[in-house]
Amino acid sequence: MSWLVTGGAGYIGAHVVRALGGAGIPTVIVDDLSSGHRSFVPEGVPFVEGTILDKALLLKTMAEHKVTGVIHVAGYKYAGVSVQRPLHTYEQNVTATAVLLEAMQESGIDRIVFSSSAAVYGTPPGEIVTEDTPKNPQSPYGETKLIGEWLLRDQAIATGLRHTSLRYFNVVGSGDASLYDTSPHNLFPLVFEALVDGRVPRINGDDYPTPDGTNVRDYIHVADLAWSHVVAAQRLDAGESVEPAYNLGSGDGLSVKQIMTAIAEVTGIAFQPTIAPRRDGDPARIVAEGDLAARDLDWEMRHTLNDMVQSAWTARREAVLDAQS
Repeated sequence: MSWLVTGGAGYIGAHVVRALGGAGIPTVIVDDLSSGHRSFVPEGVPFVEGTILDKALLLKTMAEHKVTGVIHVAGYKYAGVSVQRPLHTYEQNVTATAVLLEAMQESGIDRIVFSSSAAVYGTPPGEIVTEDTPKNPQSPYGETKLIGEWLLRDQAIATGLRHTSLRYFNVVGSGDASLYDTSPHNLFPLVFEALVDGRVPRINGDDYPTPDGTNVRDYIHVADLAWSHVVAAQRLDAGESVEPAYNLGSGDGLSVKQIMTAIAEVTGIAFQPTIAPRRDGDPARIVAEGDLAARDLDWEMRHTLNDMVQSAWTARREAVLDAQS
């Protein structure tokens, strides 16, 4: 008996796999390594390289490893780039999810935890986002995540599928020095790479109506997020009720300038970020309320900003040392 983690060789998926292992839940990973890394797969965890668009591969994996539940983390995650690649985004995030659900149904697997996103909200009308905030995705990526939630909802009506969707906000940090964020679009790796290359990081706009003039966003530690996946899986295994969706947010938020200051302190690299114009459509503040997740999924912000930056920087440096050895 095991749980299948799609995308388990990626930054977030690999943390989820480790958290499941720490809780004594066996796992098997399916990942096409388009953005994941074989080195992120823990020793002893079965790994199947391939796409979840391949239903035959999924059926074979589910049967061989006696899969009883799925944590679906795989997907095309670049919201900005999805505007230029809508068809690819829909194939990877919608078609692939439908294929996965078909394979689950044919295999008699009736429980799934879905990796959704804050992108389903678009630019929310208020500063605090709850699960009931209107959904208004503003990119193909956000649209595909919302459609993914609808697919789970409709399959539940048709077959009794038990499911929940976890809406991520800005995931940062590292829970293991061997795992680091390799996205070319996320704030932490962008700033780290700029500093390593001797460039000055950039802030897009410092004239917002916030305490220091820069955008305020929710930043959550990847290890905290991974643990909530474990609790969601445990509740589904136990037949306990779960909400259709949960926000994983801090309820508070941090500004871009606060992040930059913390990175300078942790890395020991003094810098004064350059200020660029605002980006079109960037709201001043988006912060999520995580009360439902705290109630049901043991969701808690267990890490400080310094923890987030220090763990991310340590993992980034370890990766450089490993590459040089």
